[in-house]
Amino acid sequence: MICTYYADIRCLENEALFQEKLKALSPYRQQKIAILRHGRDRNRSLGAGLLLDHGLAVYGLQERSVEYEIGEWGKPALKYHPEICFSLSHSGDYAICTIGDRPVGNDIEYVKDGRLKVADRFFAEEELAWLYEDDTQSGRTQRMFRLWTMKESFLKVTGRGMSLSLKDFVIHMDEASGRIRVKHAVDAKYYYMREYREIDGYCTAVCAQESRDIAYSMIPVELY
Repeated sequence: MICTYYADIRCLENEALFQEKLKALSPYRQQKIAILRHGRDRNRSLGAGLLLDHGLAVYGLQERSVEYEIGEWGKPALKYHPEICFSLSHSGDYAICTIGDRPVGNDIEYVKDGRLKVADRFFAEEELAWLYEDDTQSGRTQRMFRLWTMKESFLKVTGRGMSLSLKDFVIHMDEASGRIRVKHAVDAKYYYMREYREIDGYCTAVCAQESRDIAYSMIPVELY
C-alpha cells in the first residue's frame, strides 16, 4: 500500500506545541527546520517531518532514530531501510507525506490565480492544449495546478528533481477514461499517477513507480 498522510499545520503556530513536537524529530530534520527564515515555513517543514514520523511508526520505526542518505540529485532516503520510500511536500496550511514500498513522489499546491504564465513557459505543448481546452479562467487555473502537482511529483519520484526539465516529459490527461499517463524517456519504468481532492482549495498528486495494482490511501492526521 502507498499511504499519503496529510495535516493542517496551523496548530504549530502555538510556540509551546512547536517546541514540543520539534524535540520528537531527528537532529537532521531539526537542522533543516532551524535554517528556515520564516515561521510559516518552519511550521510546514515540522508538519511534514511529523507526518513522516507518523508513517514510519507503521513500520515500527521513529523518525528520530533513522539515518538518512542523500541521492545523487539531492533526494533523501532512509540509509538502512531501502524497502521504505517516502516523499514530503507542503503548501499553505497543509503538509503531506507519502510512504510506501517503492519509489514515490508527491506534491501539494494551494490554488491561486495569476499563475498561467508559468504554464506557458514550462509546460509541454500537449499539456497546454489540454489546459486551454477549458474556456474559463477558473477552470484553466485549476488545470494548471493539477498539472503542476503531477509534474512535481514525477520529478520527485525519479529522484532527479529540477535537474530534469519540465518539458522532458508529458502528463497525458484522458478525462473520458480518468486515466493519467506520464510519457517520458527518463528510464524504462512505468509510473502511475494519482490525484486527491480531499483538501478544499488545494491540488495534490502522488506518483509511484510501477504500482497500478496496489492500494492507495489519503489519511488525515491531527498534529496536536
